Amino acid sequence: MAMNVLAVHRDTVGTEQTGGNSLAAAYSVGVLCWLLSAGVYIAAKWVSTEMPPWALCFWRVLIAFAILMPIVRRHFADMVALVRARPLELLLIGGVGLAICQGMIFVGLEHADATTAGIIIALIPIITMILARLMLAEPMGRWQVIGSILAFLGIVVIIIKGSPAALMRLDFNPGELWIVAGAFCFSLYTVLLRRAKFDMNRLALLVLLLGAAVLTALPFYLFELFSDERSTLNGSGLIALAYVAIPGGAVMYYLFNRSIEALGAARAGVLLYIQTIFIAVLAYLILGEQLQRYHLEGAALIIAGLLLIILLKPKIKAEAATA
Repeated sequence: MAMNVLAVHRDTVGTEQTGGNSLAAAYSVGVLCWLLSAGVYIAAKWVSTEMPPWALCFWRVLIAFAILMPIVRRHFADMVALVRARPLELLLIGGVGLAICQGMIFVGLEHADATTAGIIIALIPIITMILARLMLAEPMGRWQVIGSILAFLGIVVIIIKGSPAALMRLDFNPGELWIVAGAFCFSLYTVLLRRAKFDMNRLALLVLLLGAAVLTALPFYLFELFSDERSTLNGSGLIALAYVAIPGGAVMYYLFNRSIEALGAARAGVLLYIQTIFIAVLAYLILGEQLQRYHLEGAALIIAGLLLIILLKPKIKAEAATA
């Protein structure tokens, strides 16, 4: 999810050669990863009126951290060395991308539907590209600018529900704004991670970042614990937590790293977009949500923007890739 780990080691991963059956298996792993991630949105929305968002966020990252830690035990020495050398960077990057981002999306799902959240999350690669241009001076051509504007307009259409009058009245759903903020945080996480260039095993670094997320989410959880009257120990809350922490947390993170090993970061990352489809289908089947006309109009603009960005890359970038 916003909850996703799309950007983890996008710059530090090599691509392995895979045969026909192996390639199909690798794509199957990637698809399963995003299906599990989509389920997190459904579970969070399902218990949004019963379980506080920061409780869900805190326990999710803590349980995922605890499950994955033994798997990377052979990297403990390197992990300790990195924590000693760059603790603040780890805390900032892990906190922004795996705690603040998730918490904001869970807060947003208290007011917005899961279908809308899934469409908004598709903005992450576009926001990432813009931030990479501003922070890393990565090339961004004319078509990328036009594509970004189209995608932004798509989000505006969704937030105002296709009604210009809502824009004039500033009548927005606060939940959707929280989800946009969550998408921004994950994009910032992506760019900060690229800039940091941590030299470490992918999964081991992810475990460290989850540890940083635990520390970041803890004060929000404690504040919520003392101020929120909702119970976090009812049956629905425990079922949702079990899902988002284990299949939708530890297992999803692990599968995504496996898909990167087999497919490379670029091909594995493209599978992110099927998450939006999974969310819409699951929201319809489980939550009874319906696709509205403004969803389709906004999604069409976002897809058009993405196609311009992906298919018409800047010449500078293309030349650099062949150099």
